Amino acid sequence: MRGWLPGLELLRGYQAIWLRSDLAAGLVLTTMLVPVGIAYAVASGVPGICGLYATIVPLLAYALFGPSRILVLGPDSSLAPLILAVVLPLAAGDAGRAMAVAGALAVVSGGLCILAGVLHLGFVTELLSKPIRYGYMNGIALTVLISQLPRLFGFAVDAGDPLAALWAFVQALASGRTQPAALLVGSATLACILLLKGRKQVPGILIAVVGATLGVAVFGLDAHGVSVLGSLPQGLPAFAVPWLKASDLTPVLIGGAAIALVSFADTSVLSRAYAARTGSRVDPNQEMVGLGVANLAAGFFQGFPISSSASRTPVAEAAGARTQLTGVVGALAIASLLVLMPNLLRHLPLSALAAVVIASALGLFEVAELRRIYRMQRWEFWLSMGCCAGVVVLGAIPGIGLAVLLALIEFLWDAWRPYSAVLGRANGLKGYHDITRHPEARQIPGLVLFRWDAPLFFANAEWFHSRALSAVAASPTPVRWLVVAAEPVTSVDVTAADMLVELDEALHAAGIELCFAEMKGPVKDKLKRFGLFTRFGEAFFFATVGEAVAAYVKAQGVEWIDWEDAPR
Repeated sequence: MRGWLPGLELLRGYQAIWLRSDLAAGLVLTTMLVPVGIAYAVASGVPGICGLYATIVPLLAYALFGPSRILVLGPDSSLAPLILAVVLPLAAGDAGRAMAVAGALAVVSGGLCILAGVLHLGFVTELLSKPIRYGYMNGIALTVLISQLPRLFGFAVDAGDPLAALWAFVQALASGRTQPAALLVGSATLACILLLKGRKQVPGILIAVVGATLGVAVFGLDAHGVSVLGSLPQGLPAFAVPWLKASDLTPVLIGGAAIALVSFADTSVLSRAYAARTGSRVDPNQEMVGLGVANLAAGFFQGFPISSSASRTPVAEAAGARTQLTGVVGALAIASLLVLMPNLLRHLPLSALAAVVIASALGLFEVAELRRIYRMQRWEFWLSMGCCAGVVVLGAIPGIGLAVLLALIEFLWDAWRPYSAVLGRANGLKGYHDITRHPEARQIPGLVLFRWDAPLFFANAEWFHSRALSAVAASPTPVRWLVVAAEPVTSVDVTAADMLVELDEALHAAGIELCFAEMKGPVKDKLKRFGLFTRFGEAFFFATVGEAVAAYVKAQGVEWIDWEDAPR
């Protein structure tokens, strides 16, 4: 049982010397959890109070089930567009419906994460390459910016996909709907956050939000077009089942699956990074379970989907956090705020909340990494750009579907047309080498050494057949043997096996023997199960390419002087 409850194991070994650091870090963290939680809730299309509910309960749940010592979970800017894409069309402005849909999304994503963790599927996020992840996150960042610009300028727009929202924003600007006071407050808040962002010891978000709130309260700006949060409901989040209509199930299931993939990808990367810095190890499957339980807790206690935070975790670390007690302290502090001082934030301007979200979105952009990818491999850069454009044009949910599709296409493309080479003997180098890289390499008369640098499966079987026959046709001497240097071949499926039979028949018709060298044991075992080992003959499977060359020279009586045997 303790293996599934890392928090209990940590509690058993908790050291008293850590307590002061965890308490202090928890209080510092609270100053950031409150404004950020509310801001991301509003950006997700649910009431601001849900952001605090989605902070309190998940932090407590993760402290018990999460394996990372200092990871901070809660509402996240990367999930806001995904949540909003489902909530907006289903809730149609109804706050109660919005909370139910958002809660259901958290339950679905949490359940999927737990299931994946129990089934040890923590590797699934590795299916998305870095360029695709960067493209997706850049698209999400643009989507967040577009969604928050109207609120920063003091008005709202009714639009669905990001491009439509951007056009509606431009039209609203042209028609003079900007509220100058709201824009002034929001711009000042954003400037303050960005200016103080590089100073880890300075709570920039807290200073900016408190300043904006005081400015609205003191100067009465809510009477001059500045929309405010209003009083929060007093009390703690209550258990509530997020009931849905039957027509809501499909979009919620699709959205929940997308959220689960994104949230776990972010969480696994962040937890591994902090585990490496502390010299510890994090089980990705337990991380998935911890994230799943935290999302379930959020869904059943009036919250919405959550993830790890790349902005709040560093705050906890810089404040001296040693364990998950830091998050527990933060959760209890927010709970105390809701019970004792629910009216404290009633003058918090919505344009300031938009500034908080925009500042976070700016941090999502991966510009430096994309520059590096552009220098290294152009086609992967354009793949990333395509993924980014897909998110902006199609929306967040279809965008992640496009990201997964592009990842599969990228994988299949690399394996569909892999590299192959004809090998020869280059003087001064041991072994046999690609003759395109070593034009001076000598080929054994009548022998083609053909290397295939990939698994053999249905997608590339015909390409292998074509490349092998092309190698035979390009030989400078009549070919008697074709030896496949199979060391890079890690697998063979049924389609590829049938192709090998066809190749063998075509070669035999031309008087050519098909042989294999350096084939791995598991691949050879597959050929035995397929009945091909007997067909080709054990004598035509060689341990090394050199052994195959020696056998060919002996069997065919070919005059061949190897460089190692040549006079020195």
